[in-house]
Amino acid sequence: MTDSAKRPEESSPEETSLTREMSPTREMAAVINEQETHRLTWTSVAKRAVVVVIGGIGLYFVLPSLTAVFASWPRLTSLNPIWFAVAVAAEVGQFLCTFALQRLALRTQGWYAVVTAQLSSNAVSKIIPAGAAAGAAVEFRMLATAGIDTDVAVGGLTAFSLLNVGGLLALPIFALPAILFGSPVSNGLAHTAFIGIAGFALFAAFGVILLTTDRPLEVSARFAQQVRNRILSKRPPITGLDQRLVRQRDAIKKVLGKKWPQAVALTSGRLFLDFLCLLCALRATGSHPRPSLVLLAYAVAGIIALIPITPGGLGLVEASLSGLLILAGVKGTDAFLATLAYRLAQYWLPLFAGPFAYWAFWRRYGRPEDKPAVAPAGS
Repeated sequence: MTDSAKRPEESSPEETSLTREMSPTREMAAVINEQETHRLTWTSVAKRAVVVVIGGIGLYFVLPSLTAVFASWPRLTSLNPIWFAVAVAAEVGQFLCTFALQRLALRTQGWYAVVTAQLSSNAVSKIIPAGAAAGAAVEFRMLATAGIDTDVAVGGLTAFSLLNVGGLLALPIFALPAILFGSPVSNGLAHTAFIGIAGFALFAAFGVILLTTDRPLEVSARFAQQVRNRILSKRPPITGLDQRLVRQRDAIKKVLGKKWPQAVALTSGRLFLDFLCLLCALRATGSHPRPSLVLLAYAVAGIIALIPITPGGLGLVEASLSGLLILAGVKGTDAFLATLAYRLAQYWLPLFAGPFAYWAFWRRYGRPEDKPAVAPAGS
C-alpha cells in the first residue's frame, strides 16, 4: 500500500479558511465522540430495548401488507427486464447525486471517503431501529478518519439532511395541478397532498425564520436546555446551547455559500431519479398509472420512512406505498409487485453494498475506531 493511498482527502486553501471559521461545531463533534465511547449503562440498554419493542410493534401492524409485498417475490421473473434495468440504473444515478451533494456540503474535492462513508452509514441506518442517528455517527467518524475536518462534517451533514427533508416535503406541490385541474382523484390522495403542501409551507417558513433571525432559535434552545437539564438532573447540566446553535446555524449557511443552486439541483436530481425508479418498476409490471398520482404516493411514503420506528422504514414504506399506489389506480397485485421491485433497487441492493464499502474504506484509511473523531485544537 503506497503512502498516497493513505493520504487524507486534500482541501484547498479556501476550504482550510472555512474550516477555521466553523470551529464552534467542534463542541458537537466532541459530544458525538464522547457518546460513542461512553460505556453502556442499564438506562441506555433500557432505552434501546424500548426502541426495539416499538419497532416490533410497528412491524406487527404492517405485517399483512409486508407479507403481501414479499409474497410477490416469485412474480419478479414476470417483470419486463428492460424496465427493471432502467429502474436499477435510475437508483444508481440517485446515489451518484447523493455523493455529489455530500461532497458539495463537505467542501472536499475527493470522492473515495464520501462514497464509502455514505454507503456504510446507509447500511447501518437500514438495519437498526431508529438507525438514522447511528448511521450519522458512523459516517461522521469515517469522514473524520479520512481527514475531513469535524466542523465541516457536522455542518455539512446537517445541511444535507435539511435539504433532503425540504425537497421531500415540496414534492406534493408538483402534483397539485393534476389534483385541481385533472381527472378525479381519490379523496385520500387529495387530502394527503394538501397536508404535505401545508407541511412544506411550515417547514419553509420555519427555515427562513431560523436562517435569518437569532431570537427564535435562542428562545427554543434555552427552553430545550431547561427541559433537558430537568429531565436528566443526575447528569452534568449543559449551558450556552442557544449561542452554540446560533454559531452552528451560521456554519451551515457557510457550508452552502454561493453554491446553493448546485445544492438545489442535486437535491432535485436525486429525488427525481428515485421517483423514476418507482415509475420504471411500475412500467415493468405493465401498469400505466398517472405519474402525478404516483408522485404523490412516492412523497407520502418517503415522509413516512422518516419516522424512526422500523429500520429504514421497513414494513412502513411497503405498506403505505402499496396502499397509496392502489389509490392511484394501480391494480393490487401490480402495486405489491412494483413496490417489491422498487424496494429491491432502493433498499436491499444498497444495503448489501454497505459492508463492501466499509471494507474498502478500512483498506485505505484503517479502522475508524482507531483514530480520534475530534482533531486537536490548532491542527
